[in-house]
Formats: sequence, structure tokens, C-alpha cells
Amino acid sequence: MPMGHTATEQAGSGGLTATEHRLDNGLRVVLSEDHLTPVAAVCLWYDVGSRHEVKGRTGLAHLFEHLMFQGSAQVKGNGHFELVQGAGGSLNGTTSFERTNYFETMPAHQLELALWLEADRMGSLLSALDEESMENQRDVVKNERRQRYDNVPYGTAFERLTALMYPEGHPYHHTPIGSMADLDAATLEDARAFFRTNYAPNNAVLSVVGDIDPQQTLAWIEKYFGSIASHDGKQPPRDGSLPDVIGRELREEIQEEVPARALMAAYRLPQDGTREADAADLALTVLGAGESSRLHNRLVRRDRTAVAAGFGLLRLAGAPSLGWLDVKTSAGVEIPQIEAAVDEELARLAQEGPTAEEMERAQAQLEREWLDRLGTVADRADELCRYAVLFGDPQLALTAVQRILDITADEVKAVAAARLRPDNRAVLVYEPLPAEEAAETGADTAAPTDEQEGAAK
Repeated sequence: MPMGHTATEQAGSGGLTATEHRLDNGLRVVLSEDHLTPVAAVCLWYDVGSRHEVKGRTGLAHLFEHLMFQGSAQVKGNGHFELVQGAGGSLNGTTSFERTNYFETMPAHQLELALWLEADRMGSLLSALDEESMENQRDVVKNERRQRYDNVPYGTAFERLTALMYPEGHPYHHTPIGSMADLDAATLEDARAFFRTNYAPNNAVLSVVGDIDPQQTLAWIEKYFGSIASHDGKQPPRDGSLPDVIGRELREEIQEEVPARALMAAYRLPQDGTREADAADLALTVLGAGESSRLHNRLVRRDRTAVAAGFGLLRLAGAPSLGWLDVKTSAGVEIPQIEAAVDEELARLAQEGPTAEEMERAQAQLEREWLDRLGTVADRADELCRYAVLFGDPQLALTAVQRILDITADEVKAVAAARLRPDNRAVLVYEPLPAEEAAETGADTAAPTDEQEGAAK
């Protein structure tokens, strides 16, 4: 049976607890009881994302996420979806720079089914992986790229900014979706080698949260996962460190069929897991999170030069985080007017810092988001996995908000002064095509995507 320990309730955890265990094959297990509703969430994080890929083979992590839904030794075709949904559950998977995850939320009495399904594909997917499933999912992923990136207004913005922000050869230079050329080049043997290396129990964390009996849950986990062999051939991801400041502004101007001019920018910010990252999160919340933020009040309400203005933080553990600015202009407004106003607001925060009222509001907003994440069994399971995989300690998920509440206004001011500068950003300027050219292209108008790619079944 697995060895483990029981966590005591920690200050600032809101009464939530989690227990940690490890199987002999290296699988880490985190359990959190919650008997409020008769449901259970299963979340499995594999420590593999696009940062583990190499040039010429981008998109493999995301492609393999799709292949994991194509059947295994005991579950053929779409059986994974059919069994979970037939039992009243929901499921999916997603891929990001730093991980691939799979998750089910089930009626509590169907927990064993979800555990068996995840173990079956971890232990036996290779026996079912063939050219037919490879070609099928290659086409699905390529079509996803068309729908979410290539054929929508502003769709490639995140990909472009990532490529500017992280230089050629950096593990975060490319996004999880991958390129069309690399997706075409991927072979069945590439996929098999990828699975053998990364989909091993010692490269994963399994969390189960909800209306569970911990002893019975551990017995099922040992029964279904315990015999799966570990794999020791994985190489660590390449170093993602970079200087704190880029040192110059990087800029690209794009003329496409878009509904409005847009100013987008990515700022190089501190890595996740640091006080500086928490301070940066508060700074961007003050500047651009919601209708009470400085940029919304200045650009949308007061000046009426923009129809939307937002600023958010993409936290990254293995590289500098990315501050994402996104402003869509009002009709007839030129980009230099918007850019001057944005720089003015960023400089004002760097010089004066946030007010006491802004700090209180920003901390309350981030606290609410933390409570939302831990308030559902599915999101709590995901957070426990995240802190286990990226920071080595799932217990940190239960106290994350206290670290936000400990940040001072001076720390927010300092990170704004150090990082929210014109010489520390990559900028995209979108200009609409002339009317006659736009009429000829006929692109649709879906919203831009973010960094996370999902199976979207």
C-alpha cells in the first residue's frame, strides 16, 4: 500500500486539508475530503507541456492530449467519454506551456470508474495507438488551430507576442498549439516515444477531491495504478531564465481584417512562486482587471477612446511570467493616443503606487478568485496538482491567498517601476484592412484564444 501523511489544517486554508501519498512507482497522490455534495473530482497532471518540446516537433504535447482520448487496451474509440458521461460525469483535458492535465467530475459512487479509466490509458495507451488514430487527431488539432488561431481576428496575437517575448531557442518561444508544419511532420514513433518518456507514473500527480473515503480511494489507486512501471529517461526542461528586463521595446505592426484597431503588449514579469509575482498580479489587477481598474476608467469611461481595456498576468513557473495588455480602440481613434494614455497610467502607478482603496479592492478581487478556485471540487483538484507539479508542495494551494494579502503597496509600486516600462515589452499594433480588401477576405469574428489548449470534446 502507498505510504503517506495526513496534513493538519493550516492557518489561512479556510479549514481545507489535503493528504499526500506516494506509490512505489513514483506516482504522487493528493486527497482532499469534502462531503458538502455527493461528487468527486479526479485530476491527473503530467509534468509535460510545450516547454519540453524541441524545434521541429512543436505541438506534440497538445497532439498527445488528444490521442489520450482515442482508446486504450480496455477502452476502445471514444469509450472514455461514453463511460464517464454515461455515468453522469464530465471530463476533458488541456495542455499548456508547463503541463498536460486530464480531469473528471463524477457522482461520488462512480469514483472507481474514473480512476480505472485514467489508469488504463496511463498503463496501456501504446497498445491502442496506431496510424489511424494518429491521423484522425492530427487533423483535429490542425482544424483547432485554424478555428482558434489562423481564421479569427487577433487569433495569432498570443503566438506572435510569445515569439517576441521569448527569443528563438527559448523553451517558451512557441505556444502549445504547435505549427502546421510540425504537426504534419510528427510520426507515430514520435508519439510513442513521447508517451513512453512523459506518461509515466513518476512524472505525474493524481489528486482526488470531494465526497470520498480516503482509505478506499487509496486502495483503488494502488489497485489500478500500482502496477504501472515508472520511466527514468525524461530530461528536465531547458533553462527558461532570462534577464529581468528586455532592454528595448520589441514591436510588430499587423494589417488584417479586424473589427477595430488594437494595442496589445506583453511585459516580462517575475516568475510564479515569488513575492514579486504576487505584487505584479496586484499591480495588473489595479491597472486592468474589471470596470474599476485604472485603464478601464481612463480609456473606456473617461476618454472614450477604447471599447475594452484589460491587463492580466499569465503566471509561469519555469520562465518569466507574462503581463498581457489588450486594448480595442473606439472608432476613429489612433493607436498613438491609446499608447500615450497607457504609458501615462503605468508611469503614475510606478511613481505613486496604488491607493489604500485600490490595494484593498485588488486583494479582495484576487481573494475571491482564489475562493472560487477552491470552492469547487474540480478546481481544487486542479490547484492541488498545480502546486505539487510546479512547486513540489500541494499544501501551498490552500494558503496561496495569504501570500497575496501580505503584499504591501510599496512592493506593488516597486514591481511597477522595475517592470512596467516601455523597454520591457513586446507590442503588437493591429490596423484594419481597407474596406475593399476586407470585403474580399471574409474572415469571421471569434474571440482570440489564450495559451491553454483543450481537447474540447
